[in-house]
Amino acid sequence: MSEATTAAHPSKEELEDVLKNVIDPELGVNIVDLGLLYGMRWSDEGALILDMTLTTAACPLQDVIEEQVKQNLELLVDDWHVNWVWMPPWGPERITDDGRDMMRALGFNI
Repeated sequence: MSEATTAAHPSKEELEDVLKNVIDPELGVNIVDLGLLYGMRWSDEGALILDMTLTTAACPLQDVIEEQVKQNLELLVDDWHVNWVWMPPWGPERITDDGRDMMRALGFNI
């Protein structure tokens, strides 16, 4: 990507900030601090691709999370796509320190 193209995109920090508004409905913690966001990149066509996972592949709330992603990204990004990945599998070691604090505040023993 050229510098001009890169400069037109929101920063990783800006994107992570809005994605922290996406709350996992089962655990009550945002997807960034839960470690569900594996990575972000821009396609050659300019679309944001989010590599994400869920706490389990059988999670019935995938559509709910994707709708929250849409609602939070729409002011920053015109074109985006969630690339659901399952390898490596999510584990509690991916939770940030802030995420652990949030989970403890919600009564989880972590």
